Amino acid sequence: MPDAPRASTLLAFDYGLRRIGVAAGQTITGSASPVGVVPNGDGGPDYERIAALVREWQPDLMVVGLPLNADGSESAMSAAALSFAQDLERFSLPVETVDESLTSVEAGAALRNARQAGARGRIRKEDIDAAAAVLIAERYLR
Repeated sequence: MPDAPRASTLLAFDYGLRRIGVAAGQTITGSASPVGVVPNGDGGPDYERIAALVREWQPDLMVVGLPLNADGSESAMSAAALSFAQDLERFSLPVETVDESLTSVEAGAALRNARQAGARGRIRKEDIDAAAAVLIAERYLR
């Protein structure tokens, strides 16, 4: 009997200047779930909150969405997202990036459709950020 693939967990981040959406993904299922948001501001990301999420989820890997232009070139936000990805290396875990083009738009549309179908209530910006992180995780897992 062949060895079963090892399950691993990842944390995915949708970097934003005010909030960073977070999702947790599983390699076995290839799926992800929203975890919430981490505040970001003038003082930088709330690394204490990220540390708490790392302790809670015990990920094997972290993935940061990299905002690219439609032609694949780096956008104005790319440098900030890459800097954040580099800062995450403080947790001694592998950090990778994945193209996150239009994830916030997709996430907002999916949440609006769910609301229209009666499956959810009011949509907050935090919900969109976390849902975008889910899409980032799922892109990585594919």
